[in-house]
This record gives sequence, structure tokens and C-alpha cells, in this order.
Amino acid sequence: MIPERIRLRILHTNDIHSHFEQLPRIASIIASLRQEAGAEHTLSLDIGDHIDRMRPETEGTGGLANIALLNAIGYDAVTLGNNEGLTCTPEVLNELYGKHARSKVVIANLRDAETGSLPLWASPYAIFNKSGIQIGVIGVTARFTDFYRLLGWNVSDPFEAVASLAAELRPKVDVLIVMSHLGLSNDERMAAEIPGIDLILGGHTHHLLEEPIRSGRTLICAAGKFGQYVGVVDLELDAVSKRLLHAEGGVKAAAESEEEESIRLQIQQYAVKAKASLDREVARIDCDLDVDWYGESRLGNLLAAGLRDWVGAEIGLVNAGQLLGGLPQGPVSAGMLLELCPSPINPCRMKLSGAQLLTALEESLLPEFMNKPLYGFGFRGKVLGTLCVDGITIEYDPEAAPYSRILSVRVGTEALELERLYTVGTIDMFTFRIGYLSIAEGLEPEFFMPEFLRDVLLKELHNARAMKDSSRKRWVRMNGQAAPH
Repeated sequence: MIPERIRLRILHTNDIHSHFEQLPRIASIIASLRQEAGAEHTLSLDIGDHIDRMRPETEGTGGLANIALLNAIGYDAVTLGNNEGLTCTPEVLNELYGKHARSKVVIANLRDAETGSLPLWASPYAIFNKSGIQIGVIGVTARFTDFYRLLGWNVSDPFEAVASLAAELRPKVDVLIVMSHLGLSNDERMAAEIPGIDLILGGHTHHLLEEPIRSGRTLICAAGKFGQYVGVVDLELDAVSKRLLHAEGGVKAAAESEEEESIRLQIQQYAVKAKASLDREVARIDCDLDVDWYGESRLGNLLAAGLRDWVGAEIGLVNAGQLLGGLPQGPVSAGMLLELCPSPINPCRMKLSGAQLLTALEESLLPEFMNKPLYGFGFRGKVLGTLCVDGITIEYDPEAAPYSRILSVRVGTEALELERLYTVGTIDMFTFRIGYLSIAEGLEPEFFMPEFLRDVLLKELHNARAMKDSSRKRWVRMNGQAAPH
């Protein structure tokens, strides 16, 4: 005789990154699948990076739009990704998750650096009872230790946290789930090293698993990025022993679903509120500020100068691709700054040798670097772009052979010394070894948080000296040869 079985359905999303246009379809899918299985048999989870401050609906509402929609769709639990943890201050997180979120917030490895306690709005795990089945859920996020420390958090080893909690929870629950904003390779490691986990729902590396990865007893699942898919896992358990008998998973494409009208209308309402906030005037300028991804521009110069001043460095250095547009003469709104500089990237100070600087400057004259497409690590632009600089003057010959185009470099009034270390104001993105790799070799990186590049730019728009100086040429085109320095 076949034993009676209890069926459970786990619905999951990850790395939506404020793609609000997908949420009406996601809501429709979740509502339909929940109704099909029965609410008492269904658990809905989000694995982090729902928030992305590049989107006006998020930036203009301080993230409230995201939380309201998580509530409206009816998630049982969420964890935090690095976009929540690193682009929102603790005060903002307290407001969003402490006052407005109705989902349980489950995160085991993020604690207040002073007290060592979890925030009041979070728990290391949660236990849900669905049709008499006890489901344990653990949440962990990626360990960006240095960045979290600057915001007042201590982010601990997620493997140690999961191993300890799995050992504690396994005797108490029938199903054990890890919400892992760690990336696929870490999920595979976790499945191999930590016993007792039935299901790992992943995110962070935007991997799409149309079929789960099976590692021993553990199923590893993920639903890609930007709300393009909803993950679905169906479990069957013995009704008497509560033993897990069968598990299968997959994804459902959002594009195949109709929109949930109430969610679409709610998004429209938040978009109106966000626009009203972002339309406020934050500066007024008396000239046009152009941008050029492939050459020198006033706005690029201004941003490089702002980074140099912000961190107190000898040299300012930033890729032109951070700027997606220019600014016309007249009033500047918060929304205009968001549109032209959407990346949640922070200032950084480091030490670079003259030789490393020279390599980066040579690379910035090459099409393969200027045209390099990038995504991730905070970057929300399209291509890397050339280097915008401040504090240095470069003479170059664009017709010379690659890596021989720089004819001279002066730091202030002195010739660049290849062996000397210079303090450079730049961006945290380069420390992740993308873009100009010689910059990633810098020593003693220091990060400045929570401000973004658009905050640096706003400060410079109010600096009359910097505005005037932005028209001064840093890159001087020459013909003929000169001895390189």
C-alpha cells in the first residue's frame, strides 16, 4: 500500500534588482501556483537583491516601493543581498525592515559590529508550519567584510553560520532550506560540506538553473536574474514519518504570465511618488557639462576631481563609462543625477606606483578597453570607457603604437616617477579586478561609504573652483615623439 503523502510547494525569486516591470507577472505566477497547491502547502521566499538603487522607484521612495511589493505579493520570508546590505545604511534598513516589512527577514551572518547582535528586525532562521510539516529556513549573505565594517556591520562566515544552525535545526524540522545569497560555487560547496540540508535556494551570481543540481540529498535551485523567472520546487513527504520522499524543481518564465493588475497599479502609484521626490532641484549650473566615453570631457574631469578631493589624494582616476549622459545649463534635479550616474559605486583611496598608473593610462587609449562591456560589481553603465583624471597632465600621441602612446605624465608640476607610490582617489569597482586591472593592484585600499559617485558629483557641482577648472585639459594631444616619463 502506497503511504499517504503530503505535498509542499516552495516558490522562490532572487536578484530582481528593482525590475518593477516584472513584478506584476511574478505576482500572477506566485498567486496561481499558490492557489494550485493551496496556501497551507506553499512557502514563498526571496533570496535577496530585490532592491537596486539605480531604479527611480527605489531611489525616489528610499526602498519603500520594494518592501510594499514584497508585502503585496505575499512572501513568507526574505533574506538580504549585498544590494540591500551595502547600498542602504543601517538606519534605512531599520526603517524598511523594522517598520514596513511583513515578511520574516532571515539572515544569520549579519550583526551589529558594536553589540554583536542581530538587528531587531531579523532572525538567523525561521520555522514555518505548513500542513503539519515543520520547515526550517536559514538565510545567509555574501561576506563583503571590509565594506560591511564601514557601515557598522560584522558579516561573519556564512558556512560556519549554516553548519551550526543546520546541526541545531535538523532534529526539530522535517525540511531544511537555506536561502543563500552567496553564488553558485558556494552553494555547491555548502551542499557538499554541510549535512542535513534538503534545499539550497541561491542567488548573487545570477545563475539560472532550469533543472536543479542534485548533490547527495541536497537540491540546489536558482531563478536567474531581474525577475525573468520564478523558481518552483515541489516536495512530497510521508504523512506519518514526515520523511522527504521526492523533490523536483524548475522555473517558470515570467514572460509567459499575465500581469496582476493590482500590482501594476501599485507600481504606478509608487512611480508617481518617486518622480515627485526626484524632481527636486539639488543644484544649478551656468554651463553645459558634456560627457565622452572615449575622450576627455568636462563632466568626466569634474568627477575625477571630486574623487580626488573626497578622499584626499594626489590623483583622481575614474572610468568615463560611469557617466551615462551630460548635464545641460540650468537646474539639476536628483533624478537627473540618478539617470546619468546610476551605479551604486563608492569612492576609494589606494596607493599606485607610477608604473601602474602609466599602464592604466596607456590601456585607456586602447579601443579594447574603452569599448569593454561590463555588468555587475556595482556597475550599471554600458562600456568601461577611457580614464578621466585629475591632478595629472598627460601628453600623448594617438597614432603611436599601443602602450607607447603616452609621451609624458606630470603629477602636479613634477614628472611621474615609475617607482614612486602615489595616493589615488578612485572607485571601489576597480578593486574587484574588473576594468583596468593595473589599478586593481593598488595597495592599502580604503573605502568611503555610504556615499555614491552621484553624491561626489553633486558636491562638485556646488564647487565654483572645480566647475571652472573642469574645462582645463588633462589629456594633451601631441604629434611626434618625446621621451616617456
